[in-house]
Amino acid sequence: MFLDKPIRFFSSLRLTVALLLLGLVLIFWGTLAQVDLGLYKAQNEFFRSFFIYWGPRGAGWKVPIFPGGYLVGGLLLINLVTAHINRFTLTRKKAGIWLVHVGVILLLLGQLLTDMLSRETALHLREGEARSYSESDREAELAVIDTSDRDTDKVVAISQRVLARRKQIQHAELPFAIEIRQFFANSQVTKRAQESKEPAAANQNIGASTTVRELPRVTSMDDRDVPSAVIELTTPRGSLGTWLMSEFIEQPQTVRVDNRNYELILRPTRHYKPFSVRLLRFQHDVYAGTDIPKNFASRVLLQRPDTGEKREVLIYMNNPLRYAGETFYQASFDRDDQGTVLQVVHNPSWLTPYVSCILVALGLVWQFLSHLVPFIRRKVLV
Repeated sequence: MFLDKPIRFFSSLRLTVALLLLGLVLIFWGTLAQVDLGLYKAQNEFFRSFFIYWGPRGAGWKVPIFPGGYLVGGLLLINLVTAHINRFTLTRKKAGIWLVHVGVILLLLGQLLTDMLSRETALHLREGEARSYSESDREAELAVIDTSDRDTDKVVAISQRVLARRKQIQHAELPFAIEIRQFFANSQVTKRAQESKEPAAANQNIGASTTVRELPRVTSMDDRDVPSAVIELTTPRGSLGTWLMSEFIEQPQTVRVDNRNYELILRPTRHYKPFSVRLLRFQHDVYAGTDIPKNFASRVLLQRPDTGEKREVLIYMNNPLRYAGETFYQASFDRDDQGTVLQVVHNPSWLTPYVSCILVALGLVWQFLSHLVPFIRRKVLV
């Protein structure tokens, strides 16, 4: 059959060994690269990619020089599945090998699902404050908020990925189009001196008295990019001017169109939830006579209007809140001990590593006992 050669290739032990060696090199190389690139960039370039690319400094081109994590992991997954089906029949003696292979396959699939589906956000609360959303530290969105109605606001959120394309954006809920003139993944906004010859960032609102310049992307885990964008609002009757949107600008900028008020703000991407979390009290304990932290704890009030649920929860180190498919960890706090930062992890495949380890352990025990018991029996009979 014409499939015999591909099957023999993908099920070969040589391919398994080669992929494992490539994986070792990739892990070692990617770990060293974190020193210069930082954790997130190294993960994306080495482990969340099909190839690792290289190009001369300042050049606009790059070439693939080494397989990335997705390619190595994907081929290893195909290798395991093909070898498993091609070589092993399901018998009592081979049941342990089946369990081990299924466990490893599930581990690889679980890691892929984690990369694709997991999400980490932050929930920053001051004492007495309640929020029904968490925010992404490394992704921004342009929010256009219609505040004309007294009881409700209509929000159109445009993701950072769409802004980076620098194309015109139109939405049925907006009476104007948004033209992305400039976008900076990381930037610095400064006040423009009156005698400065440098042009203003925009001609409307705050942008008319400020300048913006692009900065290199940050790599440290303790720092984050601050994106900015220069946009132009256009209607069928003409332009409404250019506007500077930046996370440096904390207050929304307002524009009135067709007798309706719209607020414009570039902010961290929000992930709304059907419940709210209110910080009742934050507790920060230290060891007596020192400044060494002993415990961080947040007492919160969880409220869910659609079910009527209302209860207090204590979140502290190694004791997270698991609720509605998300896990809330105590991550950080404000310097005045009046606020807390909860890390919110959404990972639908969080159980797969545990199930995988259990299957591998059971398979190894079964395989060991399937050889040990007959051996003992033979010794006893002798």
